[in-house]
Amino acid sequence: MAHSQPRPFIFDTEFDADGGVVHPGAWKAPKRSFLPAEVDALVAQARLEAREQALSEVEHVRAMALSHIAQSTAQAMTMLKSVAQAHREQSADLAMAAARAIGGAALARFPNAPLRAALEMLAQEIDASPRLVMRGSGLDETARAQIEQACADSGFTGVVAFRDEPGMAPSAFQLEWADGRAEHDPQGSADRVAEALTAALAAEAGHGETLSADRSEF
Repeated sequence: MAHSQPRPFIFDTEFDADGGVVHPGAWKAPKRSFLPAEVDALVAQARLEAREQALSEVEHVRAMALSHIAQSTAQAMTMLKSVAQAHREQSADLAMAAARAIGGAALARFPNAPLRAALEMLAQEIDASPRLVMRGSGLDETARAQIEQACADSGFTGVVAFRDEPGMAPSAFQLEWADGRAEHDPQGSADRVAEALTAALAAEAGHGETLSADRSEF
């Protein structure tokens, strides 16, 4: 069985030659009895120390909880941004699909509407030209008559020459005159819009509107 080493007694009180105390020792006997006022003071001190320790522990727990909340909120915000971006992309795809369906139906019902719009916009440019070349597909007699009428309605008085291009998409056309050229391709226009929309969404990714935490907005 192991025994603890005895501690030597240090007598640090100094005396002079006559026995008087020159330097008292630091050792004091432990106090074994207390007055009621002293007991009350010790109890109050103990309560204060316990309260401070409890408040310190509560503050530590609160700090840890806030840290966890901040981490969870950051993760949630990242997920929400991803969800918002996916929603934008899906909404854009849906809008483009709807636009293609509506545009296709409109062109099927009014195939010469884009050409009429182009002739109205180019009226001043082609007015002085003696000859206008129209390239397109499916240019039967009925279609040519409608195009000639559209040219006349826009104020063009020259000759309209038709060039049938079977490889061109329906409602697509090319106009050529003495000093200019114009063309329209529905599919090409749709592709350019889709590319511009994709580029805009890519540029916006991660830079969308700030998500507010104010519940009063809901």
